[in-house]
Amino acid sequence: MDHNAPNPISTLRRLASQEPFARLLKLDVIEIRPGSARVQMKVDFSKLNIHGITHGGALFALVDEAFELASNSHGQMAVALNMNISFFAPTRPGDTLVAEATELNRTPRTATYQIHVENSQGEKICTCMALVYRKKAPIPSEMPVT
Repeated sequence: MDHNAPNPISTLRRLASQEPFARLLKLDVIEIRPGSARVQMKVDFSKLNIHGITHGGALFALVDEAFELASNSHGQMAVALNMNISFFAPTRPGDTLVAEATELNRTPRTATYQIHVENSQGEKICTCMALVYRKKAPIPSEMPVT
């Protein structure tokens, strides 16, 4: 690692606070460490599906945010190749959900992560196995301008 380069975890924390989609869903970064991340989301009316429970897309977005931060935490750009999510229990408005991504294996070109989501009572809501492709480029230092 280049010791003159910015700290990738500080950079990711700053970028996550500016990320438009994460801000839309009000995702809060709890922690980023090399190979892992924890992200929180409070369920509100805007995140419900036709059954009055949390939309699968909102849960997937929470999972993906933790995955994105964990997989890019080494300072090398990582992009998703595959994600396989299984849902276990519904959640409702007022629930606070935490996604925790953990690196299981990392090579120079790929890395595998497991992401779990639990509610504040510790109940398992969903789990995901995910694979990234690790590019040769470093993570961006700024959000792209459109």
